[in-house]
Amino acid sequence: MSEDFRIRLLADGDWDAVIALEHDAYAADGLSEGGEALRSRGSASPGTCFVLERDGVVHGYLLSLPYPPLRCPDLTRPEAEAFASENLHVHDLVIAEELRGREVALGFMRHFQREADAQGYRTISMVAVRGADILLRLLGYRGHREVAVPECYGRRAVYMSRPVAPAVPTGRPAGRPAG
Repeated sequence: MSEDFRIRLLADGDWDAVIALEHDAYAADGLSEGGEALRSRGSASPGTCFVLERDGVVHGYLLSLPYPPLRCPDLTRPEAEAFASENLHVHDLVIAEELRGREVALGFMRHFQREADAQGYRTISMVAVRGADILLRLLGYRGHREVAVPECYGRRAVYMSRPVAPAVPTGRPAGRPAG
């Protein structure tokens, strides 16, 4: 990731940008959950929610929270409780459209992986929507088709998880050593 981007914890002043990015990314597919629900996920675990910024402008965010394995939040309602879990669930990762396809998300995920490891989490989970499960498999995530994902995630949603270690791949094809 370029040096002019900075990843930091999400702050109260970031919510307008986060809500706008989320709306732009998901509204057309009917997957936008709105500000109240997003804020509830962030307040459930403020130490695991991050923004990507450049020159003081938020260009992406990642909301995650401890969640029981093989379960995920319902997009139609805010979080009612915080869970104690060794599983860290990535509820949402959005990168501004103009930055997509430039490995910015991969750098963000590497940072997140290190943070999850440093905070003692054992697994990371997420729900892949709109065919993202293909990319997540390349990053070491395994699909759990046996998990019934709420309908609000769309018909192609897949619950996925991976161990916190080893780190997110560097972009080399699987099975090929560096060097």
